[in-house]
Amino acid sequence: MNETDVVVIGGGIGGLANALALASAGHRVRVLERAPGFTEVGAGLQLAPNATRILRDWGLLDEVIAAGVLPKRIVLKDAVDGAELTSLDLGAGFTERYGAPYVVIHRSDLLDILHAACERAGVELLPGRNAGDVEVAADGVTVLAGAERHRAAAALGADGLWSGLRGRLSKDEPVPSGYVAYRGTLPVAEATQVDDDALTDVVVHFGPKCHLVQYPLRGGEMLNTVAVFGSPAYERGEAEWGGAGELDAAFAGTCDSVQRGLSGLWRDRHWPMYDRLPIDTWVDGRFSLTGDAAHPMLQYLAQGACQALEDAHCLAAEAGKRQAEGALDWPAALTAYESARTARTARVQSSARVWGELWHCDGLTRSLRNALLTDRELDDYRHIDWLYHP
Repeated sequence: MNETDVVVIGGGIGGLANALALASAGHRVRVLERAPGFTEVGAGLQLAPNATRILRDWGLLDEVIAAGVLPKRIVLKDAVDGAELTSLDLGAGFTERYGAPYVVIHRSDLLDILHAACERAGVELLPGRNAGDVEVAADGVTVLAGAERHRAAAALGADGLWSGLRGRLSKDEPVPSGYVAYRGTLPVAEATQVDDDALTDVVVHFGPKCHLVQYPLRGGEMLNTVAVFGSPAYERGEAEWGGAGELDAAFAGTCDSVQRGLSGLWRDRHWPMYDRLPIDTWVDGRFSLTGDAAHPMLQYLAQGACQALEDAHCLAAEAGKRQAEGALDWPAALTAYESARTARTARVQSSARVWGELWHCDGLTRSLRNALLTDRELDDYRHIDWLYHP
């Protein structure tokens, strides 16, 4: 097909974010999505200030806020006795400190906003294209998608956790955590006996090998619920693990608020949780990985989408620097992007694993965790400054 500047392989949040950032900087961009449409499966996601600052730079923050919710607090509770351990005020002081607000939004709503912005920016959006390989040459790339050959100056692999294109750079495989997520959204009017703070805050109940998260979506009209637990079937070494038959048993002994929250879940689908170990090399000449294809992480820091947006913002900036200096050297731009991003995303990946262990501990460790969180000063930002600051 006609030559373009950049071909992005994958039309999820990370792929469209890269396409938008590059197209807004004047590059011709084509996105190949293997699904028949640009859709997102899932429920809510959290956008911390490190992501909402970028959305504001792209002129999308007001639209994102209108489609989502500005929660008042993040509240951490013990899932066994329901006690509130600590909280983080997300109001004016938080926004001033980090330069942007904390927003929760439905995944499909964010994808729709990015898709519409890509259309306005002139991105060529092609669904139903399953890109199988990339041929990298000194003067360009060719992306193979069935009988089609897409020529470009550079290509980005944004094909997610199970990325086939990552195999060009690493022989690693996704690592199962042994934990599985169940999700659900329902109208607030249909939710029964919901705690008031779940309608205004991001509320996390964590317990032994399980946790439950709830927060509002779509202007407060919807309630999002996520339940995560360690699968006994996985621990037994069974190939199929995390089924609905394990869900209620995993949360036995939790408080009434958690038990009520389980009623809002979809039980006909589930998401086994995987990540990968960090790798230092994302780039092969004029080809690079981005988003979850480069740094898939567990969900405990709510940073998957945020880090994908950071990737897109960084790459567009590195390309812009080299374009301003003369002819755009894509290999140099991609290498600079890789250098800027690998250490930070590796830290987020490893920190997410540690945070998950902290959430799911039991016994003496649980008692110590609860005591430390209860003693925390509510204006103590030490453990999030590195993540949210510019």
